Amino acid sequence: MVSWVTEVRTAEVKLVGDSGKAASGTQQRNVAVDAYRGLVMLLMMGEVLRFADVARSFPHSLLWRILSFNQSHVEWAGMSLHDMIQPSFTFLVGVALPYSLRSRRRRGETFQRMLAHTIWRSFLLVALGIFLRSTHSTSTYFTFEDTLTQIGLGYTFAFLLTFVRPRWQWTAFGVILFGYWLAWALYPAPGPNFPYASVGVPPGWHQHLFQGFASHWNKNSNLGQAFDVWFLNLFPRPTPFLFNDGGYLTLSFIPTLGTMLLGLAAGRWLIASTPGIPFRKFLIAAAALICAGLLLHFTGICPIVKRLWTPAWTLFSGGVCFLFLAAFSWIIDAKKHARLAFPLVVVGMNSIAAYLIAELFGDFVKSSFRINLGASALNIFGAALEPVVLGALTLGVYWLILFWMFRNKVFIRI
Repeated sequence: MVSWVTEVRTAEVKLVGDSGKAASGTQQRNVAVDAYRGLVMLLMMGEVLRFADVARSFPHSLLWRILSFNQSHVEWAGMSLHDMIQPSFTFLVGVALPYSLRSRRRRGETFQRMLAHTIWRSFLLVALGIFLRSTHSTSTYFTFEDTLTQIGLGYTFAFLLTFVRPRWQWTAFGVILFGYWLAWALYPAPGPNFPYASVGVPPGWHQHLFQGFASHWNKNSNLGQAFDVWFLNLFPRPTPFLFNDGGYLTLSFIPTLGTMLLGLAAGRWLIASTPGIPFRKFLIAAAALICAGLLLHFTGICPIVKRLWTPAWTLFSGGVCFLFLAAFSWIIDAKKHARLAFPLVVVGMNSIAAYLIAELFGDFVKSSFRINLGASALNIFGAALEPVVLGALTLGVYWLILFWMFRNKVFIRI
C-alpha cells in the first residue's frame, strides 16, 4: 500500500484518454484526476444501493430523502449529485486530452496516425454505447443519448481543437453554445395547445413545463425531438421512434462537446502550472460559469436542464466540475493526502472496466448473493434496508474486481 502512489504516478496506461504529469521525460499520472474520475464511476456503480427504494420505506426521514434525491436524476430543471456523473466524466475526457497529445508527440506519432486513432476511438465509444443499450433488447437498439455515445460523437472534434490556440478554443466554445441556443430559440415553441400526451408527457408532469420563451426547452416538443424523429427512424427498429421517455436527445452531443472543451482548458492549465495547481483559474472559471448558467436560467433565456444538455447546463455543470477538480487537487496535491484517494483511484484508473462491470454484471452479482446468502442474511437490519445491504455487497464485489485488475496492471483501454 505504501508504494501505490509511486506506481500510479508512473503508470503508462490509457483510459478514454491519457492523463498524467510530465517529469524528467517520463509520463506521470495525475492522481487527483484519477480520484475525481473514480468518484464519478463510484457514483454510477452506487446505483445498486437503491436509496430511492429505502426512502419510500422511511417517508419521514430527511436523511433518506436527501440520499434518494442525490442518487436520482431531477425530473427536468435543476441538478442533483447524480446529474453530475455524465458532465464530470465528459469534462475529464477533455482534461485528459492535452496529456494524451503530449504523450503521443513524445513518442513521435504523426498527426495522421493520431487522427486515425482518434476516429477509431470515437467509433468504438459510440458502438460500445449502442451495444450496452441493446443488452435488454430483442434487436440492436440504435440510440445516441447515453454517456459513451455522446462522448464518442464529439471526441474527434475536441481532439482537433487541441491543435489550435486557446483563444480559438474559447471562440469555438462560445460559437457552439450560442449557435445551439439560437437554433433552439428559432425553432417554433410548442404553444399552449401542444398535445404533450402524444409525445410521452404524462398529465401529472405538467408542473415541469416552462412558460413563455423558455418553453422552447420543454420536454419532447423541441428541435432535438424533431431531429430524432427523423434521424432515429433511419435505423432499423421494431417500431417507429416517437419520443424518448426521459427527454434525452442525440443532438445533445453538440453542447456536450462544450463540456469537453472546458475540460480541455483545465488540462491545459494543469500542464502549464506543473508542479503547481492553478487554483485561482479553477475558482474564477467555476464562479463565472455557475453565475452565467444561473443568470440564463432565472432570466428565462435558457433553462438549466441536464436531460437536454442546454447551454445553460453546460455552463453551470462545467463550473461545478471545476470546483470538484479544484477540491481533489487541493486534497491530494496541495495537502499531500494522496493515500486517502486510493479506493477512488482503483476505480478511476479503470473507468471503462468500471462502466462495463456496472452495466453487465449487476444482475448476476445480486442474484448470486440472494441465492447463497438468503433473505435472513440480507435482512439483518430489517427488510426495509435490504436494498442497501445487497447494494453494498454488490458494490464491494465491483471494487474487489477493479482492485485485482489494479494490482495486476490490467487496464481496459479504448
